Amino acid sequence: MTDTLFSALSLPPAQLENLNAIGYSEMTPIQAQSLPQVLAGKDLIAKAKTGSGKTAAFGIGLLDKLAPSGFFVQALVLCPTRELATQVAKELRKLARYRQNTKIVTICGGQPIGPQIGSLEHGAHVVVGTPGRIKDHLRKGTLRINRINTLVLDEADRMLDMGFSDDIQDILEQTPSNRQTLLFSATYPKEIRQISDQYQRDPVEVSVESFHSDSQISQRFYRVEKDQKTDALIRLLGHHRPVSSVVFCNTRQQCNDISQALKEAGHVARPLHGDLDQKDRDMVLTQFANGSCSVLVATDVAARGLDIDDLSAVVNYDLPKDPEIYIHRIGRTGRAGKEGMAISLHTEREEYKMEIISEYQQAELPRVSMDQISSRPEAPQPPRMATLCIAGGRKDKVRPGDILGALTGEAGIPGTAVGKIDVVDYFAYVAVERKVAREALDRLRDGKIKGRKFKVRRL
Repeated sequence: MTDTLFSALSLPPAQLENLNAIGYSEMTPIQAQSLPQVLAGKDLIAKAKTGSGKTAAFGIGLLDKLAPSGFFVQALVLCPTRELATQVAKELRKLARYRQNTKIVTICGGQPIGPQIGSLEHGAHVVVGTPGRIKDHLRKGTLRINRINTLVLDEADRMLDMGFSDDIQDILEQTPSNRQTLLFSATYPKEIRQISDQYQRDPVEVSVESFHSDSQISQRFYRVEKDQKTDALIRLLGHHRPVSSVVFCNTRQQCNDISQALKEAGHVARPLHGDLDQKDRDMVLTQFANGSCSVLVATDVAARGLDIDDLSAVVNYDLPKDPEIYIHRIGRTGRAGKEGMAISLHTEREEYKMEIISEYQQAELPRVSMDQISSRPEAPQPPRMATLCIAGGRKDKVRPGDILGALTGEAGIPGTAVGKIDVVDYFAYVAVERKVAREALDRLRDGKIKGRKFKVRRL
């Protein structure tokens, strides 16, 4: 259909050329519903699942309104986590390639504030950040948002879940009343309605079908006794043998206990919850994204910003009470045209949750007996990759190419055995195939990167 093509929109030719160059020709459903409204200057409240293309849905319109010659903050995007903010800023930079001198700055907690102040002093058109750190800059007077024309609340429901409600309202109060406000949320709790009622002007509502195709995601529900849940989880992972999986729990303590039980059963598993500091959180997410950790045991809030295109399975160790959260969780698998699996454990007392999910999906839930699952699961497959941590990063002028050169130079490790390289301020992480991990570790320890020696360890 021609009306789902980006070329059907009133966009500058240079912008259409850039969209085509980065592989954007046909709009996703959320883009097709949102973009005409955004470009028309309307306020928007949009409901869409993770991976639906919502960044481009607000980003294309946001960039279209910028005046590059005006070197002040013209758009503000609020995100719940540093990972999501980084991801959004990266996507906006790709979308902005059609126009020179568009400066997009990321401002998040868990990072030194000094360099952020320096970036803002040099001017910015778009700021992407987390509410707490944005408030810090507003308080210091290092950020001014009194002239913005577009405000985006991305994953607004999770920002509220994380306790940012007061921060968001304080930030909104410092923006012009005539701004365009775009609110994106996977679910619509009453707090979202309250923010919309208070801060939006006649918003247009759009919603994309959040159910998942059976051909895309295979759902399975297993009834177990409460005290047998962890044993059932180990049996199911051994039976289905997903390459990568996220196990969702309701509490931080469960995350720690379950990841420990999985480690004892031979899995490479890591917990992800709110008690982790930023460095440990970055380390866990890096290991999972680069394929050196097979199982991530996470709470809903801690998993925000997790964006893995090739996730084999999602496991609900605990079923959520809200069916929209269930849909949101399982939507992390079966993406980018790949098949995924959603495994859910439930006890007799959780039957009411099953009924709510069934009613919400308007479909019978596929129940499978644990009798079909061997009580002696196969040994877990070790991850293909291992991660090496280098005690040097961006601040030490270390770049990915320097690390690759140190590993592969002079008949070293084959380039095909080196995976993802992530360089942050004071550390760098490199994934290498497990079979060459020892050799790669020795090579980095004995050699130099950019003419310098750095401490290196295997995570």
